[in-house]
Formats: sequence, C-alpha cells, structure tokens
Amino acid sequence: MDLNIVELAQMMDLSVVQVQHTEEDVRQVAELAIRYQCKAVFTLPSQTHFLRQLIGDEKVVIGGVVGFPSGGATMNTKSCEAKELIDLGCRELDMVINIGKLRSGSHEYVREDIQSIVAVAGSIPVKVVLECHYLTREEIRAGCELSMEAGAAFVKTATGWAPTGATLENVSLIHSFTQGKIKIKAAGDVRGLETLLEMYRRGARRFGIGYDSGKKILEQAEKYPGDTIVF
Repeated sequence: MDLNIVELAQMMDLSVVQVQHTEEDVRQVAELAIRYQCKAVFTLPSQTHFLRQLIGDEKVVIGGVVGFPSGGATMNTKSCEAKELIDLGCRELDMVINIGKLRSGSHEYVREDIQSIVAVAGSIPVKVVLECHYLTREEIRAGCELSMEAGAAFVKTATGWAPTGATLENVSLIHSFTQGKIKIKAAGDVRGLETLLEMYRRGARRFGIGYDSGKKILEQAEKYPGDTIVF
C-alpha cells in the first residue's frame, strides 16, 4: 500500500471540538487545514460562522457536529441543529448516536433518530458517532447496522470526549460488522502516523484528529521520500 501526502490530508478531518477551545484554536486548525488541504474542519456549533469566515473560498469542507457530545438530545432538537448548521455552511455532519437508547435496546428510536438527520442533510454526508467506549461488542454491531439501515455515509468510533477513543480493535470490529457497506471514520486517540496507517489497513478511511496530532502526522508524512508513504 502507498499514500501520498495529498491523499493522506484528504482523509483527515481536523477537529476543534473540546469545550475549552477558543477562536484562536479554531484559527490554528483552519490555517493547518488550508496549508495541507485537509478534507474538513469540524468545530462546535457556536464557532461555525467564525470557521466559515476563516476558510473562505478554500476547498476545505466545513463540518458540523449534531447532538454533540452526548447524543441524548431529542430528535427535534437534533434536526433543528442540523438545519442550522447546514444554513451556516456545513457540508458534512457528524451526529452522535443516542447512546442511552442504543444501550436500552430501543433500536427503532435510534434508527429514526439517524434517519431524521439523514433526511435533513439530503446529499450532505452524515457520519454516526458510536462512542465505542460505552458500548459492548453487540451494541457496536447494532449501532453499525442501524446506521447502515438509516442511510448514513459513515460510522465513527468516538467523539474524543470519552475516556477512550479509536482503538485498533474497534476499527477492526466495526469493519467486520460493516464489510465495506459503510465507510469508517476513526476519531479520538489517532495521535501518530503509524497508528493512522494501521487503522487504514484495518478499514478506516477518514480520521478525526486534533491540531497537535494532525500537525505531527502531516509533518511525519513530509519526511518520506517524494512525500509518498509506503506501508
């Protein structure tokens, strides 16, 4: 396998979604994304307008988070949030699955919750965040199946707010359940190039990464001859 740095950057969603992140943090991430032409930048809803001003006419996608980070908002609240984010310029949405409902076995509710955002989004890709840290193997399976049934574009491992994020084991597990029928986004704890490449081997095709790790990974990639990573 091999990837060049352009292909690598186009698999990276840089994120600035922690409660303590300031406008300066958003600015740093936007500048890094523009410099390397990363796929997208995701920030919290109140920072979306500011992010849009920073990105301007660049090809970097503005991403929005729905029901973040708990997933526990009502369907109507999530739908309204998704509509507002789209109006603000978001062209990808990462929604948090209703973790409590999933763990309670309320599968019809969870499916409808996802479908409601997919319907609002239309052609805009929706990624469903499972937050694997809190789920059993069978709950992860159910989350994947419900996401596929509801028409989501991706399943995503984590918000980055739970005690653990993406793990090699969870990426492999999700791939075993989905078999290429839906894309996988690994997020949370993707802190180095080798980890990213191993997750790629195991089926992940998008990576949610913060500023420090994103900068480190891209700088590591630049050191390869011809900016081509063979792995």
